[in-house]
Amino acid sequence: MDYRRTYRSAAIAFADLVSRIPASALDGPGLDEWTMRDLLGHTVSSALRQVPTVLADRAPTLLVPAPEAYFALARTAPADLVAAARKASTDDARATGAALGDEPATAVSGYIGRATAALAGAADDDLVATPAGGMRVCDWLPTRTFELVVHASDAAEAAGLTVGLDYETLAETTALAARIAAATGHGLPALRALTGRTPLPAAFSVV
Repeated sequence: MDYRRTYRSAAIAFADLVSRIPASALDGPGLDEWTMRDLLGHTVSSALRQVPTVLADRAPTLLVPAPEAYFALARTAPADLVAAARKASTDDARATGAALGDEPATAVSGYIGRATAALAGAADDDLVATPAGGMRVCDWLPTRTFELVVHASDAAEAAGLTVGLDYETLAETTALAARIAAATGHGLPALRALTGRTPLPAAFSVV
């Protein structure tokens, strides 16, 4: 699959969804303790705003060899570091959500333009400095597509709307979720659930 195309496709689907979320829903429920505005802010921050910055920051060494390894690191990090990262993520989500203003769709479109412009200037094998360590562009960007797809689905569910994700984008993201499960020791339970053998435990998540 073309990871650049699926990223752009996920971004466009997210922008379309945001344009259809009524203003009255922005301060309503989003995901867990987040409002809809917080959820949109997190998605923008994690999947769009940081892309030009990361792509411009070269790394000297490859430390994270695959997209699933990026997410697996969080499962093995010390609990206090994970808790601190989650708090920082929530603080950032709220600040970014507030900064989206009264017309979040317009702001989202601007972020997408800057992210895709930066991507056009990056080579597949460029090593970039991500929060998890040095990664190839072709491995890091699918983690941003994953963020876009998962959180677009969260926002759509909360708003009672549909989100127009195409086959390749959904296939790439679902396959990555399965690889994360395998990388964190949960591959067999995920496989058996996907093939209708055994339900997953309550609150099971690969991230």
